[in-house]
Amino acid sequence: MKKIVVALILLISFQHVHAQQAEEDTIPPYVHFPTVPAFNVMIAPDSTSFSNADLKRKQPVIFIVFSPDCGHCKNFTKELLAKYDMVKKARIIMASSLDYDLIKKFYEDDKIADYPGISMGRDGNYSLGTFFKVRSFPTVVVYDKKGNFVKRFDGGAAIEKIAEVL
Repeated sequence: MKKIVVALILLISFQHVHAQQAEEDTIPPYVHFPTVPAFNVMIAPDSTSFSNADLKRKQPVIFIVFSPDCGHCKNFTKELLAKYDMVKKARIIMASSLDYDLIKKFYEDDKIADYPGISMGRDGNYSLGTFFKVRSFPTVVVYDKKGNFVKRFDGGAAIEKIAEVL
């Protein structure tokens, strides 16, 4: 009888520990580590490297993980550019893991060079997509001027809503 009780206690303990570990595995990295992540993006138009070390201190950051062939991303970008004044105090990083030539064409077509606060480029390792657990494009993630996570918008958002949390 003692063996059955001990086995039952061990089984319950194992299930409890396993459940805790499974719960921790479901916490997205951006929630678990709520500060601006390390990243390295090859930016258009000249494929130079841009990383978290290049960010200015005390400036909000908006990450936009997108796909240059996504209709929602194209519409979101047009709205972003039309209402850029609402978010221009933030540094905007638009990153995609797709081919650099596609990103560069998107950059040129939308005249992103006219917006000095926006950097668009290739996240070759999809590190931002993985860190933010992206499930839909565009995914917008906002950090405050202290580098702390503020809010995530899946599938984009109205620029007014993004500006409200800056």
